[in-house]
Amino acid sequence: MLRVPTPLIEAVKELSRLHRLGHTNAVLGGLQELISAIDSNADIDVGASSETIRQLALRLEKLESRLDSDSNVDSMKSVTSLSEKLEAIQTRLVQLEGAISILGQRQQTAPTRRQAFTYHPPQMEIKPFTEENLAKRLASSTSTIRNMRSTKTPKEFESWCRQRDPGGLAWRYQKDGLYHPVK
Repeated sequence: MLRVPTPLIEAVKELSRLHRLGHTNAVLGGLQELISAIDSNADIDVGASSETIRQLALRLEKLESRLDSDSNVDSMKSVTSLSEKLEAIQTRLVQLEGAISILGQRQQTAPTRRQAFTYHPPQMEIKPFTEENLAKRLASSTSTIRNMRSTKTPKEFESWCRQRDPGGLAWRYQKDGLYHPVK
């Protein structure tokens, strides 16, 4: 199926009829006449000295130079954008960890209906943590932990840790540079 502009429908029908009758040479001649008729109606100066061609070439050069400069700027923007997205994801992960630990605390403090049948597996002994690991466990940063440890008394720091710890444990800083759980 071939779509033909409305003014050419009659000509195409005639060419099709001739082709079906086996007059291929007549069809080719008709096509040549049709193409030359279309070409004669189009009055376009496409010579090398054409002003239109020169203007188009200048515009094309300007667009290409702008595209080159924009691609350099875009690549720098994409690197900046990527680092901003990574920081946002990191912040969101810290928030989610904090929310999960709070939910865990709420779940532990909420009374259950079947407390008589609750199974308590033997507790594993928690080993001392580095400052980075404790910060992750408390959904905080190392600078916050250092600040709380230096500005509060040891008892206040333990209480603060107990409130933030998912297991409700208090933590105490010792001389070995690690944070030990308080029993």
